[in-house]
Amino acid sequence: MTYSVMPSPIGPLTLVARDGTLVAVLMEGHRRPPVAESAWGDRVDDAHPDATRQLREYFDGGRTDFQLPLAPEGTDFQRAVWAALQDIEYGHTTSYGELALRVGRPGASRAVGAAVGRNPISIVVPCHRVIGADGTLTGYAGGEDRKRYLLDMERGGRLL
Repeated sequence: MTYSVMPSPIGPLTLVARDGTLVAVLMEGHRRPPVAESAWGDRVDDAHPDATRQLREYFDGGRTDFQLPLAPEGTDFQRAVWAALQDIEYGHTTSYGELALRVGRPGASRAVGAAVGRNPISIVVPCHRVIGADGTLTGYAGGEDRKRYLLDMERGGRLL
């Protein structure tokens, strides 16, 4: 594996890749990082040039979805939740309960929340688009301020 660090409006992002496939996008101070730093491998100038370019385009407002090879490591349930996250459209949000319905596990919103919290590929797999049933911002491994920034940015600066 290799990794690189790129600047972003929400602070440095660490991109971890294995054989050209994105394994993780982690934020500085990422709570419960799903990929241990000891597993990142060697630091290179740009571990995943396509991811770096697409993330820059996203932050510049020119990209609403990502076209990247991904290899998130997790359980079958976690991978199902992460796949469902990718179906949440840019600028939209869903609740943990609604996401539980999408993965065929009604009533499992806490388990879904735990899987969302372990998403290793932040932003690209848009876990920031999941909010509480009452519309409040809840848990985000990158912190609530970053979650608010991403959601506000996607809504063209319209605050939640």
